[in-house]
Amino acid sequence: MTERKGKRMMFDNGFESIGKTLIIAGIVLFILGVALYFGGKYIALGRLPGDIHFERENFSFHFPVVTSIVISLVLTVILNLFFSRR
Repeated sequence: MTERKGKRMMFDNGFESIGKTLIIAGIVLFILGVALYFGGKYIALGRLPGDIHFERENFSFHFPVVTSIVISLVLTVILNLFFSRR
């Protein structure tokens, strides 16, 4: 009976960590979705100084260099806060 109890405990811990991971991923996706939804209205994401935009007669090219750097920095800080091992 102790063997059975040990296996049960192993599954409980495994599913618990998967559950926590899914909750954190859901929260991150929710925050990202809200930021993208309201980002175009209140924050100049994609229109920052340094973003490259060319427009010709039948062609337009947009590469958000500075926006990519800003998003990378923000995500790095947030993920370091969540997953720091101190």
